[in-house]
Amino acid sequence: MEDAEVVATLALSLVPGIGSERLRTLVRRFGSAQQALDASYAQLAAVGGISRAAATAINEARLDEGRDGRRVLERLRELGARVVFPGDSDFPALLEEIPEPPAVLYVWGDVSLFDRPGVAIIGSRNHTSYGAEAARVLAGAVAQRAVVVSGMARGIDAIAHGPALDASGASIGVLGNGFGVIYPAANAQLYERMVARGCLVTEHPPGERPHAGSFPRRNRLISGLARAVVVIEADAKSGAMVTVDAATAQGREVMAVPGPITSRTSYGCNKLIQQGAKPIICAADIFEEIGLAGDLATIGRDLSTPAPRVPPLDLTGLQLTLWNRMTTEPQHVDALVGAARTQPSEVLGALTELELRGLVRQ
Repeated sequence: MEDAEVVATLALSLVPGIGSERLRTLVRRFGSAQQALDASYAQLAAVGGISRAAATAINEARLDEGRDGRRVLERLRELGARVVFPGDSDFPALLEEIPEPPAVLYVWGDVSLFDRPGVAIIGSRNHTSYGAEAARVLAGAVAQRAVVVSGMARGIDAIAHGPALDASGASIGVLGNGFGVIYPAANAQLYERMVARGCLVTEHPPGERPHAGSFPRRNRLISGLARAVVVIEADAKSGAMVTVDAATAQGREVMAVPGPITSRTSYGCNKLIQQGAKPIICAADIFEEIGLAGDLATIGRDLSTPAPRVPPLDLTGLQLTLWNRMTTEPQHVDALVGAARTQPSEVLGALTELELRGLVRQ
């Protein structure tokens, strides 16, 4: 696409009310974005789906002579990012297949990751330690052979990106905002790592802040970039379920990590499994679903099986008793006192020593 057409496409995409679908409609109707910008008000208003207000806004964008489009390109160059369009060699092929493909996609990082099989790992912002550990183990294992895709949000999303970057840099983050805006602010370091080793993508132009509708729209890109979606902890009303709906509409496989029936954050996952989603207990299950079975199944099982925890040799008898009680799941202090069969003050003292050494945590 020539630079003039790139500028025109960006200028058109920035017109209020012109989303991906309307932009594609205009380009089909007039043959190019530049010709759509040059069309008269009457010609624009005659296009199905283009309101009079939208036609007026497009005419105003033409009078600006593409200044907004050039401004976006300049900002992308400053950041080291770029824009791709359907049909470009670097545009993700999987996104061209989904029901509502983006007409404009901003990318920042390693675009070669689009050519590798992707697995979306998603879940709740309000997760438990079990969910966090499951996300770390599965993401680190999946990244050995595939690309981990997630949404850069707090919670399971952010946790999944980290081990994938540590393993091979194979991680794609899908944003609900434009480049140059960090949301949530706590993910500033993760943004830097993703740009350096992974890849960030968004439909939003640089500098655009997220809004209420950003994230449901973003979720269809998370599932769209993946061959399969793995849900780790999500209650019935979690945003992760919006991604599941998008995945189903796109024909993507949906899998879920089972959790305790007493945990609200596992209700959505357990319900998905009850409805037919494949339960995931190790990375081998994921590899099998995306066509990386065979010897990789053994590798996936080994990678996603945590190494046994060995207690330090210098633990006292009481400390070792407490350690053994906490190797599989969290324990209430009362239960630890009952197991130790000693005074509560002695148990609390031993727990404090273990916590100071970083061996246990509240």
